[in-house]
Formats: sequence, C-alpha cells, structure tokens
Amino acid sequence: MSKQLELRLSGSGGQGLITAGIILAEAALKDDKNAIQTQSYGPEARGGASKAEVIISEDSIDFPKVTLPNMTLALTQIASDKYIKDISVDGTVIVDESITLPETLKAKHIYRVPIIKTAINEVGKEIVANIVALGLIVGLTGIVTEGSLEAAIMARIPKGTEDLNRLALQKGYELAKTLQK
Repeated sequence: MSKQLELRLSGSGGQGLITAGIILAEAALKDDKNAIQTQSYGPEARGGASKAEVIISEDSIDFPKVTLPNMTLALTQIASDKYIKDISVDGTVIVDESITLPETLKAKHIYRVPIIKTAINEVGKEIVANIVALGLIVGLTGIVTEGSLEAAIMARIPKGTEDLNRLALQKGYELAKTLQK
C-alpha cells in the first residue's frame, strides 16, 4: 500500500493557499506521483474563507475530491471553524498558533504552530506564510522531495522574490524539525 496524502489547506482569500495547493500538486507531478488539486472561495474572495484541496498518491487516484482529509491546515479562525471539523482520526491538524480549536476535535496529531509570526518576524513578510506552511507540511510528511517543491515554488512566484521565498521555505522546514523532536 502506498502513502496517499489527502490535504486541505484553508485560510482567508489573499493568503496564497490556493497557490500553495497548486505548487504542492506540481511538486508531486515533478516527483512522478499522481496529484489532483481543487479549490473553493467564500463569496467575498479576498478576506473570506478559502480552501484548496490536494490529493497526492503513488497509485491511481480514484475520486478527485478530498472526502476525509488525513491532513488539514488552517491559518485563520474562520477557516478553522469552517473546514477543520472533518479530519480522519489518524490524521494531522496544523493550525496557526492564533487559532482556538474545539475541545471535541479528534486527530492523531494536532499542532499549533507560529506560521504567520514566523513569516512576519523571521522572513519579513506575512505574504509568504503560505510558503512557510508548505515547508512545514513537506518537512513533516516527506510527501514530495525538497528539490521538486522548491522548483515548483520558483516557477510560480513573482520574479525578484526568489530569496524571500527560499527563506520562507527554509523556515517552514525548521518549524517541522521542532515538531519532530
């Protein structure tokens, strides 16, 4: 049996999580894996709740939608309240440290991580919180190679922001290492 990741990324419109989902799917394709990415926005696009879902598998993907994610990430309280309820009991929940989770939430791993604070204080721009989150996810799961992830990021970001995004990615990997201790 191969490892399959069914991931839901959620936050507010404008945080770049749709782009993060696309990047992660492209990295999987670079690693010769199968990947499907879908997305949805709240009616208010920028500022409203948004989510991207990605399925990555070494085998065929039978259904193109995430039905029960085995990993969920939320960067805002609204997104967490809306999208984090359904997680497999053996799954992983990652939220920004600012989020309050319901006491009834059941998952194998629950991490509250300073994703946004890391982007602001250690990288210098909140806009790269999505890249910090990607580094964190790949650092925890190894679902794609670091080389493929970096190549997919570099293909999607605005020219002139390469160093900023590489730093954000590195900070995400560092956050993952702190959680694995």
